[in-house]
This record gives sequence, structure tokens and C-alpha cells, in this order.
Amino acid sequence: MGPIYSLADFLDMLRRRVGVISFVVISGCFASVIWALSIPHLYRSAEVIQIEQPKIDSELAPTTVAGSSARRLQLIEQQLMSRNSLTDIIDQFGLYDHLDALRPSEKVDLLRQSVSIAGVAAVREGFADDGTISVLTISAEMETAALAQAVAQEFADRTRALSAAQRQEQTAETLAFFTQQEENLERDIAALEVELAAFRSENDLSIEGSLDFRRDEIASLNTALLALDREIIAAQLARTRIDPNQRADTVRRLETELDATLESLTTQRSLLQDRRNTLSASIRTTPEVERTLAEFERRMELLQGQLDVISTRRNEAEVGNSSKPLRGASA
Repeated sequence: MGPIYSLADFLDMLRRRVGVISFVVISGCFASVIWALSIPHLYRSAEVIQIEQPKIDSELAPTTVAGSSARRLQLIEQQLMSRNSLTDIIDQFGLYDHLDALRPSEKVDLLRQSVSIAGVAAVREGFADDGTISVLTISAEMETAALAQAVAQEFADRTRALSAAQRQEQTAETLAFFTQQEENLERDIAALEVELAAFRSENDLSIEGSLDFRRDEIASLNTALLALDREIIAAQLARTRIDPNQRADTVRRLETELDATLESLTTQRSLLQDRRNTLSASIRTTPEVERTLAEFERRMELLQGQLDVISTRRNEAEVGNSSKPLRGASA
């Protein structure tokens, strides 16, 4: 080919080699068509799952499933991509049945490569990343469009089912744990109440504030004893002042009446003195009793505080199952 100095020279060159150029172009087109027909066609289908935010604020009803949504979805993805799960899907849809030479493990690897799961993080609130996922996309590549859509939808359905089962299982375990703890604390409180009632009965503490009551009773007894002492002294003086010049019958009658009065007053004084001694002895043991009662109260307050905490957490577990439901749409 000679040098090209003008457009006419270029057009002349194309005219002289139009056969070669046409042959190369036509051959390339045929080769491209044959190559395109020789490779299998792949169709991609995507299932989009929207992860909704909880309808109840997490501060009022914390979720019973620990960790962020990204971690929970990672656990679900690991379950979906397990060998047993993939083998089940292969048998369900008859995947790769035309590839008889493939071993089951190779079919599992092909399906694992054909399916992808990607999550889109939710918009951050502030500067901290809480690991919340807003959208989960499950894609599948298969030989036909219908098969790709069916496989993607099956993975999405299993994702939603695993998510619901995960929440329900965790909720059941959490409720069972807190319920058992609550029952144990209630049993401990009931046993402590029985023990406290027995201690109060043993130490005559059935009346609230019995120490002050006993002290007031001792004061009343002292007043009564003082009055009895006065009456005894008065009766003794009256007996000594009986006029011996009176008739003998009158003297004997007066002495008999005064002796009876003295005996009655002395008996009353003895009874009141015994009661005062008993109360004084009980008051001397009161400091030890008060320490024991204070220990009972501390134990009761501790158990009641634990019961309040457990009851609150059990209530939170009952309503915490409403966090982040999954909703899906195919594409």
C-alpha cells in the first residue's frame, strides 16, 4: 500500500481492499454469534427485604435478640449458606440435574457462588454506627428467569422465617429464664416471711412497735405499784390505829377487814411486780432482737429489689419481640 496524502487516496485504498475488509467483518460477526450461542445464558433475579424499625421505642421495650441487626442477619446468612440448607434447595428445585458429572459438594459450591446476599446500612444517627441494616438484597443467577426468581424468593422466604424463629426462640428462652428467676425470688420471699413471722411470735413481737409499748406498760405498772404501796401503807396505818377500847367484836371485825384488804393489795402488788419483771427481762433482750429484725428487713428489701428488677425485665421481654420485622419485595 502506497502513501496516503489525500482523502481520494484513502477511498481508493478502501475500494481496492473492500473484499478483505468485508471478509474480516463478516467472519467476526459469525464468530461472535457462534460464541454467544455456545455459552449458557444466565438470568439474575433479586429479592429485596426491607427491615422496618421497631414500632415501640427500644428504651421502653428492648429487643430480646442481642446484638445489632447486621450481626443477626450475618448469623441468618451463615445458616442459609450452610451445606444442609443449600442441599435442600438444590433438591427442591432440581438444580444442576443436567450436570451429572458434578458431585454434591460441587453443586453446593456452584449454588453458593450463584447466590449473593448484600445489606445496606441504615442512615446513622450522629457519629456512632449502631450496625443497623435497612435493606437486604438477595440475588440469584440461574439458567432461566423463572428459576432465578424462584430461587431468590426461596432464600428470601427462608431469611424471614429464620428471623422470626430467631426472635421467637430468644424471646421464649428469655421469658423462661426471667419467669424462673421470678418464681425463685417469690419462693425465697415467702420463706423469709414465714421465718420472720415465727421469730415475731417467739419473741412476742406481733404488735408493731412493741418495744415502746412495753416501756409504756412498765411505766403504767410502776404507777399502779406506787398506788398500791400507798394503799398498803394506809391500810397498815389504819390497822395500827384501831381503838382497842372498843368492843372486842368491833375490833376483830375491823382487823379482819383490814387484813383482807392488805392481803388483796399484796396479791395485786405481787402480780403487777411479776408482770413488770417479765417485761423488764424482755426489754433487756430487745437489742439483740432489734438487730435480728433489722437483718430480716435488709434481706427482705434485697429480695424485693431483685424481684422488681426481674419483673421489669420479664415485662420487657414479653413486648420486645416486636423489634425490626422483615418485609420483602422481588425485582
